[in-house]
Amino acid sequence: MTVIGWMQILLFCALVLALVIPLGGYMTRVFNSERTLLSPILRPCERLLYRVAGIDEKREQHWVSYTLSMLLFHVGGLAVLYVVLRAQAVLPLNPMSQSAVAPDLAFNTAVSFITNTNWQNYGGESTLSYLSQMLGLTVQNFLSAATGIVLAVALIRGFARRSVQTIGNFWVDVTRCTLYVLLPICVVFTLFLVWQGVPQTLGPSVEVTGLEGVRQTIAIGPVASQVAIKLLGTNGGGFFNANAAHPFENPTALSNLLQMLAIFALGAALTNVFGRMVGNQRQGWAILAAMGLLFIAGVAVCYWAEAHGSALLTAQGLTGGNMEGKEIRFGIVASALFAVVTTAASCGAVNAMHDSFTALGGMIPLINMELGEIVVGGVGAGLYGMLLFVIVTVFVAGLMVGRTPEYVGKKIEAREVKMAMLAILILPLMMLGWTAIAVAYPPAVASMGNAGPHGFSEVLYAFTSQTANNGSAFAGLSGSTLFYNLAGAVAMFIGRFWMIVPAMAIAGSLAAKKAVAASSGTFPTTGGLFVGLLVGVIVIVGGLTFFPALALGPIAEHLAMGTGGLF
Repeated sequence: MTVIGWMQILLFCALVLALVIPLGGYMTRVFNSERTLLSPILRPCERLLYRVAGIDEKREQHWVSYTLSMLLFHVGGLAVLYVVLRAQAVLPLNPMSQSAVAPDLAFNTAVSFITNTNWQNYGGESTLSYLSQMLGLTVQNFLSAATGIVLAVALIRGFARRSVQTIGNFWVDVTRCTLYVLLPICVVFTLFLVWQGVPQTLGPSVEVTGLEGVRQTIAIGPVASQVAIKLLGTNGGGFFNANAAHPFENPTALSNLLQMLAIFALGAALTNVFGRMVGNQRQGWAILAAMGLLFIAGVAVCYWAEAHGSALLTAQGLTGGNMEGKEIRFGIVASALFAVVTTAASCGAVNAMHDSFTALGGMIPLINMELGEIVVGGVGAGLYGMLLFVIVTVFVAGLMVGRTPEYVGKKIEAREVKMAMLAILILPLMMLGWTAIAVAYPPAVASMGNAGPHGFSEVLYAFTSQTANNGSAFAGLSGSTLFYNLAGAVAMFIGRFWMIVPAMAIAGSLAAKKAVAASSGTFPTTGGLFVGLLVGVIVIVGGLTFFPALALGPIAEHLAMGTGGLF
């Protein structure tokens, strides 16, 4: 660990904080249907879309209608993406003549991209046509990201509104989010990436002869546009198999910094949107502070573990830390920081191979995902996941002071607490349940690349990543099998949508409630005491749920490394 390394981490944190207020203010105006700088250009397009689709933008929806609209929207997206993948061999924009994707892999991929997971059991450049990459994956990158954001906004409206039955209009919200937020930023970001050296072309792969006289095929394509939204929308699915470690996806130190900022930008800014919409920006800062504490703790452990390396490396005279699986152009600090950022958010892009991290270094990405990726989290998903923990926290605080729990002027009653716990418990059910099945099912065990605790960690990471809609892989696991494709698809679908339904039920319940005036017995939720209690609840819930699994995987591996054991 070096001073320069910590300066890089602090610079990143400072830049994220600098984006919170301007982005938060802009998104608040967008979702309040107020005029923005882009309104003169985009408002006519927006009206045309509503007219073509037959949408009345002034008509709002009950939470049930809002949720059903969202589910139907994604069922349609699943069908379209599946057909595109299965039929890509006969569709245009396939200069490398890629064949149709296998049925189980196509199903897994379609579920992966509509759920904002972007888990990839394939190599992008060797499996998919340009049309599949653009019409299939990139489009779903926009739509799944927009869905996460608008669901968070709908939950915010539940806290902010008083005695109403509606939480917005899903079709209007997703249109405005895509038009006013995601598309403009991605256009600028795509141009930046092209400037840095990321390809953006419809031309075929390039055949070259290397210095040693060997013919090589260099894959290119419409890369920059997909990379921009995969990061901004915390999708994570790479155009290339090596993802953000590939020099055509992430060529420079500057592009690496901007890519990490893009992963956190909207998720962090949504805390400010929450504060603005409930009428107290300090509420948003308190949530961001809790996220920040968990993030810094994770970065510190991961950076220390990778910079420290292991006793085995030291014994061989390698004292510079663990560089296995990392790009030299990024080094240890940027690789460790990227790993924590991408799993603190539900992004899944990687610029280093997490399978090659030390046991404790690889444990931090696991923990980030097991907590539901609420440390900034996926765009929207991180905020509504954190708000579920907030509900549990104020319930605990209410028990302490002997009063009905309250938060931002709303009484938190049995219905909200039950729905919050239901949503929280869905994640470990999928993560731990499928892992238990996989390590006992012989065909699934055969896919493990390593034995012992490390092999267990590979399986645990796979189902944790898919259920948490992250999409990053620990590597070492052959995931493109019938079992992993189908089990992973189920984990991704349930991890996304079975968490959303209870959250939207909470939004509808809160929106219908009257405001409650603060009193001397109201627990303050903007100070350090609340932030500490919130972090404590998150850590305790996560520790009680996942510590046994972590003890069988990365913790056991770390202890074994101390005695010279390798797996």
